[in-house]
Formats: sequence, structure tokens, C-alpha cells
Amino acid sequence: MSIDDTLLIIRKNDFLAQLSDDDYLDLNICHNFIIADRSAYIYFDAQCHNKLYFVKEGYVKIGNIDDEGNEIIKDILQPGDVFGQITLERNNMRGEFAQAYKVDTVLCAFTISDFEKLLMRRPDLGIVFSKKVGQQLRRIDHRLINLLQRDARTRILYFFWTILQHKLSNESNSCRIENYFTHEDIARLTGTSRQTVTTMINQFAQDGLLEVDRKYISFTDVKLLQREAHVG
Repeated sequence: MSIDDTLLIIRKNDFLAQLSDDDYLDLNICHNFIIADRSAYIYFDAQCHNKLYFVKEGYVKIGNIDDEGNEIIKDILQPGDVFGQITLERNNMRGEFAQAYKVDTVLCAFTISDFEKLLMRRPDLGIVFSKKVGQQLRRIDHRLINLLQRDARTRILYFFWTILQHKLSNESNSCRIENYFTHEDIARLTGTSRQTVTTMINQFAQDGLLEVDRKYISFTDVKLLQREAHVG
């Protein structure tokens, strides 16, 4: 892949698109460009990990392994998301893993020190970055509230609403996105069972909320989905 092609992919990210040519040169961005093969681990059982990553293309599964060796999925990230040491604190991430999910995944990685240098030179980007991290933390907070306070149907509907946010246009009440989730994934992320997810998805199709096949998730009435998911 040529340098020009690499920069074109990197600039698709809403945050990195704001970097100047001098920023790209000083940070040696092309050197930090990573392609992770499908199912490859980006890191595993991270402890003193000192990097953060921006997702450019593909998807990243973030999770932990419990004491019994079971995989606990915390999130599945999409293009535009950031992960790793997002607080820039060099805190211990023991047990956390990040894995390229479903497809080959393109990332841009920074050491904490290099990223801090960027923010010192471009303090305006610090505000943008803090908003991005805040949005992701708020998404996790809402998911926790969902798990604690809502029934299985509402939790699953809210899950579909959250993944729709990356693609939704203000002008449309319908949308179709790539389906990269298994029913088991959805069950783990919503605190339900695979059988419950399958039953609910079939019911959602009957109710005119959404339709799921192997390739796509089609949202036929976004406003109705929003109301049924109890989104404010």
C-alpha cells in the first residue's frame, strides 16, 4: 500500500482527519498504521500497555477473560472509535484483550508519550479527544443502566439502537447496516441468552422494527425503534 493510500484511509477517521500535514510528518503516522488480520489479537492480557488505537476500518472486540477462562465481551468497536489507554494514565489493563473481529481491521496506533506531545502542540484536539472518550464512556454507562433496569426486550432493542448511531442519517427513517454480530455476541452484550435473542429478533421483524439476515440489519422504522428502546 502506498503512503498516499495509507493517509487516505487514516483521514477517514473523524479525529485524525483534523491533523495537518506537519502533524502527520512529525508523528510518523504511516509508521503507526496497523493492519490486523481477522481474529488476530491486537493485545492480550494487557498489563502495562502504553498505546491507544483509533479504528480506521473493520471492527474490534474488547473483552476480558474471567477466572474460569470464559470470554466476557465488553464492547465491539466500529470505525471512528478509540481504545487502549484512552485515559492516557498508563493504568493496568490486566485481563483485557482486543481482537480484530470478523474482518481484517485497520488501525492507527500511538504511544501515550507521542499522543501527549500531539495534544500539547494541538490543544484544540484535546477537546475533541475528550469528547470522543466521553461519548464512549457514556455509551458503556448507558449499557450498564440498561442491564440493571430494563427487561430483555428493551435491552436488545437498545443494543440495536446504539450500533445504529454510527450510520444513521438525520433525513431518513430507515437504514441498513452490515451485520457483523452473531446472536451469541448480542446475548453476551445484553445479558440475555442466545435463544432469547433469536426469539426477540423474529418478534422485532413481525413488529416492523428491524430485519436481520446474514449480511445486513435493516431498520425499517427508526423512530419506532427509538421509542420502543426507551431512548430519550
